Amino acid sequence: MVCKPQSPFPHLLLNNGYIKDQVYHTIRNAILDGRLTENTKIPSTRALAEMMAISRNSVIAGFERLIDEGYLIARKGSGTYVSTTIPYELVTTNPPPDYPKRKMISAPDLSATANRLMPFWEKIKLMSDQYPIFNIGVGCVDQFPHELWGRLIGRVWRHSKKTIGQFNRPDGYPLLKKVLADYVHSTRGVNCREDQIIIVNGTQQAINLAARVLLQPDDKVWLDDPGYDSARAIFTSMGAQIAPIPSDEQGMDIAYGAANHSDARLVYTSPSHQFPLGTTLALSRRLALLDWANQHNAWIFEDDYNSEYRYFSKPIQALQGLDTTHRVIYAGTFSKMLYPGLRIGFLVVPEPLIDVFTMMKYYNDTLSGYLEQVVLAHFIQEGHYARHVRRVRKVCYERQTALFNAINRYLSHVFDVNITDSGIHMVCRLKDGFTEKEIITKCRQLGLGAQPLSRYCIHSFSDKALLFGYAAHTPAEINENIKRLSNLLV
Repeated sequence: MVCKPQSPFPHLLLNNGYIKDQVYHTIRNAILDGRLTENTKIPSTRALAEMMAISRNSVIAGFERLIDEGYLIARKGSGTYVSTTIPYELVTTNPPPDYPKRKMISAPDLSATANRLMPFWEKIKLMSDQYPIFNIGVGCVDQFPHELWGRLIGRVWRHSKKTIGQFNRPDGYPLLKKVLADYVHSTRGVNCREDQIIIVNGTQQAINLAARVLLQPDDKVWLDDPGYDSARAIFTSMGAQIAPIPSDEQGMDIAYGAANHSDARLVYTSPSHQFPLGTTLALSRRLALLDWANQHNAWIFEDDYNSEYRYFSKPIQALQGLDTTHRVIYAGTFSKMLYPGLRIGFLVVPEPLIDVFTMMKYYNDTLSGYLEQVVLAHFIQEGHYARHVRRVRKVCYERQTALFNAINRYLSHVFDVNITDSGIHMVCRLKDGFTEKEIITKCRQLGLGAQPLSRYCIHSFSDKALLFGYAAHTPAEINENIKRLSNLLV
């Protein structure tokens, strides 16, 4: 019987079949935790391969990586040794008492932008990502056509051998820009050429680009109150002054803004579906806003994030389509109608701003992903997107109705709710005797991601309410979770 040689390094033995990466990690870990000390000679690659019962090539590959990274050194004619230059602070054994300790930075110096953003980030970290049920801003993700999308990806990939290496346009894939120009004109009344479209990685990047292109520190920005908290954070981070503009059943109060903040440089608005209240900016206010912007040489950022979720009527005419003086920057996104992880949105910018927005996109992240843009272009061009929108509208309305009925059945003593014509969340106003904090605490105990209206308020807001996202859940799931909340509130 032939016996395998006993290893002088029993702590380095590997199981059969382990690959070269594990040779690397095993020896590296032994060095870092002090089991192999400096100047220790390592057995030859042939000997270690026999000891570990693995191929010599795997050991050689592991050695080469360790030598490249400085953990081992090869001495010609002598062998391979543990390096003497590994910093003591990387090794877990006690360093010599005279070894200098590394100074720890207690509070790093941050940029003004980071310091302005940090308070918003601290709130976001505590919000709803860990509570997916009734989360805000998520569409009918279960309706996404995975198989169809997969076939389109396969087709595009098979034909991308040459084009994938040639695509380097920061403004976006040409076919996608062309089909988008046609689509938003026919469905939203947006007036643009394809060269006015810039593909971006979602609405937040669109807002970031607009802020970087158009704003100077201390410029004033109109923002709905309550309004989109991420837009507020982005503008604040750029050093802008936020001018809170009240919103009512007719949308942003343009007369209030004009009377109190006439020196504003930019207006951020979502006229087709105000976030978070879900109202539509009245036509008279739209026209007043356009007139004011023209007279004061101000810009309007139109966030059309949710316009396709309409249940009783066609999408509202985009503000950009009413603009005759080229003061509106229009933003759209696909993350609500398709799925949140599809980070594709687009901007429609006035002709004088095309080059500067393209430049800013380039220096922000060079360009958006090629494959997703090409697939989306074919998805729209072949009519799949229009069919998907029709299907999702029907499903989402059923889910809105299910939430309305469940709240009236189980929580009518807590909330007042109304069916609306659009949206993917419901504003549920609290009745007397209940507080946002009390109900949110119960929601979190159940893993529910409903949000307090106060999260989106700048000044004090008299209405107490919670926002429940419903689009991502079936009627049965909606009913069951509202029932669970009701049981906890008894």
